Amino acid sequence: MERILALKKRMASLAFIISLIVAVIFYVQSNKQKPAPMPTGLNPIVKERTQQLIQQAAKKGITVVITDGFRSAAEQDRLYQQGRTVSGKIVTNAKGGQSYHNYGLAVDFALKTPSGKIIWDMHYDGNKNGIPDWDEVVAIAKKLGFKWGGDWPRFKDYPHLQMDFGLTLADLQHGKRPKESAITADSK
Repeated sequence: MERILALKKRMASLAFIISLIVAVIFYVQSNKQKPAPMPTGLNPIVKERTQQLIQQAAKKGITVVITDGFRSAAEQDRLYQQGRTVSGKIVTNAKGGQSYHNYGLAVDFALKTPSGKIIWDMHYDGNKNGIPDWDEVVAIAKKLGFKWGGDWPRFKDYPHLQMDFGLTLADLQHGKRPKESAITADSK
């Protein structure tokens, strides 16, 4: 009889533990935040700051051209193939989903000369003030909240500007997106 009572207690304990596990799993699943969809264009703040960059540079006599902005993961993969399986020189180490461009948080720029030529010459001083126009554009971009790819310790990406809003690529890959409060606070 004691064995039967002990067995019933164990069974009741086991049933309670199983019920608790099921309840926890249900709670976690029902409260799990669904990943945000992939963006299809530039983040509104990045877009606004990019326009400000172009305008502020123009006031200094510098014409900035945005050569790339949002890129889909498929476009990123095609770019990644360049210099690897497709002819050309390697221009990125990022596959699809591994670039801030894929999340609408990055742009690439170049300069436009008075003759209309698009250049990536970091020493060009078209406004003749003794400071390379590239350096002036980067300084304006940083004041607007952009991070510059030329500051990266490894693969220097001199035309690259990004706003990460405190999110890593891993965060973005797991569905996190800039919160409206972070965007609003950052835009002030």
